[in-house]
Amino acid sequence: MILYTAYEVLIIGLLSATIAQLIKFFMFLIVNGKVNFKCLTTTGGMPSAHSAGVISLATTVGLIDGFDSTIFAVAMGLALVVMYDAAGVRRAAGKIAATLNKIKDEFYKHNTAAAGEKLKELLGHTPFEVFAGALLGVFCAYSMHLWFIYLDI
Repeated sequence: MILYTAYEVLIIGLLSATIAQLIKFFMFLIVNGKVNFKCLTTTGGMPSAHSAGVISLATTVGLIDGFDSTIFAVAMGLALVVMYDAAGVRRAAGKIAATLNKIKDEFYKHNTAAAGEKLKELLGHTPFEVFAGALLGVFCAYSMHLWFIYLDI
């Protein structure tokens, strides 16, 4: 039995994050007309898989244990920290990486092999991407919870 257990919370959280990554994959395919499997594993982009995952976890905990429960408060607190980090700290780190890559390219323009690998620039999210991920997470949590009830699993 999955319904009303920790398994339901974990399954819904993982599926929500996976759905967000699949949306990124298909958006890239539609916009660029080519397949990029890196979209399935990289951070950053629209919508935020981090936000979708943690908000769906918190929402599912609320649906199971009540939105006035202590465990929902803990789950929501964790979700807010993760979303703040995605839109704040990790986004700033991505901007710093982009600046360092430009400096490195300029410094090593005559010997690009000595420059080494570029730093990853797409680390965080815009506030809109975080918000879209959160909305996706709430939608996934409610719809999957209702689906589990319907299937009685």
